[in-house]
Amino acid sequence: MEPSSLFVCLMGLGTVFFGLICLIVLTMIMGRVVGGHAAPAAAPVPAAAAVSPAAEPNRQEVVAAVSAAIAEELGADITGIRIVSMKKL
Repeated sequence: MEPSSLFVCLMGLGTVFFGLICLIVLTMIMGRVVGGHAAPAAAPVPAAAAVSPAAEPNRQEVVAAVSAAIAEELGADITGIRIVSMKKL
């Protein structure tokens, strides 16, 4: 007697979901076992204050370098490029 296609499909799906559930359970168990031995997390360090544009001593050099890089990428003359503003991302 040959099993029907529906039976084979349902057995395949059942096997896959059973395997996934076993992986989830094993992952949770391992997380609890290994997580218990981990060192406590350090307190977060406060972020440094943002640097204002006036505090950047070599701003003209940075603008010149960015202009040269843009001109090189575009294949244009550097005198044709005018940078209006720059923002730190």
